[in-house]
Amino acid sequence: MRGLRPFLRGSWQLAKPYFWQSDERASAIGLLIGILGLRFGLVGMSVVLSYWNREFFNALQEKNWDAFMDLLFTYRRTDSGLMPGFCEVAVVYIVVAIYFTFLTQWLQIRWRRWMTGRFLDEWLADRAYYRIAMTQDLRASGPDNPDQRIAEDIREFVDNALTLGISFIANIATFVSFIGILWGLSGATTIMGVSIPGYMVWVALIYAVAGTWATHLVGKPLAALRFRQQRVEADFRYALVRFRENMEGVALYRGENEEKAGLVHRFTALAGNWWAIMRRVKALSMLTAGYDQIATVFPYIVASPKYFFGTLPLGGLTQTAGAFGRVQDTMSWFINHYPNLAEWSAVVERLSTFQASIADARAHAGQGFIMETSPDQDLHLSGVTIALPSGQRLLENADLTLTSGHSVVVTGRSGSGKSTLFRAIAGIWPFGEGRIAVPENAFFLPQLPYIPLGSLRHVVCYPRGANDYDRDAIAQALTDAGLPDLADQLDRDENWAQRLSGGEKQRVALARALLARPSWIFLDEATASLDPDAEAALYRVLREQIPGVTLVSIAHRQSVAALHETRLDLQRDDATPGHLVASQMPL
Repeated sequence: MRGLRPFLRGSWQLAKPYFWQSDERASAIGLLIGILGLRFGLVGMSVVLSYWNREFFNALQEKNWDAFMDLLFTYRRTDSGLMPGFCEVAVVYIVVAIYFTFLTQWLQIRWRRWMTGRFLDEWLADRAYYRIAMTQDLRASGPDNPDQRIAEDIREFVDNALTLGISFIANIATFVSFIGILWGLSGATTIMGVSIPGYMVWVALIYAVAGTWATHLVGKPLAALRFRQQRVEADFRYALVRFRENMEGVALYRGENEEKAGLVHRFTALAGNWWAIMRRVKALSMLTAGYDQIATVFPYIVASPKYFFGTLPLGGLTQTAGAFGRVQDTMSWFINHYPNLAEWSAVVERLSTFQASIADARAHAGQGFIMETSPDQDLHLSGVTIALPSGQRLLENADLTLTSGHSVVVTGRSGSGKSTLFRAIAGIWPFGEGRIAVPENAFFLPQLPYIPLGSLRHVVCYPRGANDYDRDAIAQALTDAGLPDLADQLDRDENWAQRLSGGEKQRVALARALLARPSWIFLDEATASLDPDAEAALYRVLREQIPGVTLVSIAHRQSVAALHETRLDLQRDDATPGHLVASQMPL
């Protein structure tokens, strides 16, 4: 396991916001107190059953039928006080156990819902998710697979925090409850002339300490192995999802063998790490199983001399053995829960590093470009330098003004930085400096449109809500974008990312622009999947349906360039930053 102090600090930092800072803290603390109260009730009933066990076996030894029946079904007065029957205790125990489980699950789902919302808010705020994706180092234990961290790691953290945390607190209560019983029952023994009071307590302590030390020695590598297993599992699952999302491309390339080789490679890493976990768990299980089996008879062996000498009745022997087992079990809590603690430690580390990466990304959100709203509806770039995450500069000290109402085509060789320039103007590219004043109501259309899950209506209205536009307006936008056959399928909920072709996806994106009616539209090869006639028709539709709109397009094809008034060429060599050169069309 990782160090105890970082683990405890990380767990506290993850748990504290919900119980001390959230708007649910009062109900959360109330639920937690109720759960602990029920758990302490179960501990109290186990103490009662310990004394009941003594009286029951004494009744058997004495062949006392009345006591036997009373202790089973009603109650009986004993030297220990009024002893309830087993049936009454069992009914109460079952009811308490049921509500303990119910309230625990209730708190689990509330806590998980709150943590999931909080992580989503922080991950999406200031586009932290985008910066993390741009800067993560796949060779490090950085923020890989954020989907798994939010979907699975939060669930496992909440489950382990409640299950193990409550178990540990109840373990302390059990220890306090039974150590006095065991101390009184065991009495004193003399070893080498030295009288040792409560000797069975010391035997249990020595036994538990030895077992804990051995368990930690054998199980220490488990946390790192669990950490890596979560990562390779997520990598394998993500590869399968990527394959499913790109089946057509794989089929056209006939890349089945290569895909299979990649998937087998990832699964081999998964299986190899799993084998390492299996070997470690096997060694740990051998140790803990032997420890538990010996613990079953060990108290009887230690206490049996008093029984055979007649100083301890059968009921006293069973109570002593039971109390010893309880005390030894509480001292062995670390041993019994070591695999779960290793898994919890790995989850805490993953969530802590994810949270730290989000905080770092948001801390850098105000750095780089100074984004402003244009005062005159023109686009202004002043002293703009654009770089890659590696630090390589694509553009340096660029000053530029694009006036509204005039269409511009941005050209340049592939890889020169045209799309990155658009990302900087959109305010999502974090690497660079300078001042960018963007007109209000600007709309950006990438070459590969995002198609969310849900109904076609939701797909077309994105990023607005599905009910933000009139149904007739949505149908008309699809028709104007060249998709009249889809106008009557708005309520169909399908995997539209798979159903639509590349050209259809680009038409859907143009339908979104027709609905939004922005004053500026930036098109990053947003019609590259269409033929020249279709491109010309769609540009004409945009100008007709959105009068006065300013179109700024990235394009390589002459047919698209001819649809604009001004050309802006991004000229850059591989070794030096580029510069922008403006000229009037036609070329």
